[in-house]
Amino acid sequence: MITINTWWPTVRGIRNAEGDEAKAAALEQVMEGMMLLEDAFVKCSKGKDFFGGDTIGYLDIALGSFLGWLRASEKMANIKLLDETKTPGLFGWAERFGSNAAVKDVIPKTEKLVELVKMMAARAKAQ
Repeated sequence: MITINTWWPTVRGIRNAEGDEAKAAALEQVMEGMMLLEDAFVKCSKGKDFFGGDTIGYLDIALGSFLGWLRASEKMANIKLLDETKTPGLFGWAERFGSNAAVKDVIPKTEKLVELVKMMAARAKAQ
């Protein structure tokens, strides 16, 4: 069973995986976690917009804090983790959460995060 302690490092590890087999294995692990989150969303939201119902709650904020990095990871690894067909609940939640007036100006822009990761990787390589 995958836990958040192994799931998030695996998301980051997809882009570092060397070879198609390693990347596929990492992606499979991440998708296991995504499916658990999808199930949790369906159970918790009970058909509403957010994990806790009609408004953003603590769980939305906790998961939403990873949303910018998740999107940056998708872009850097050229993969789709929040997929409208595989994880429709999370996909819709991410769209609603990210466009909510309370958070839309707070979530870091994907392009800026990608730039930051590239800059940090270049610095690490130079040392």
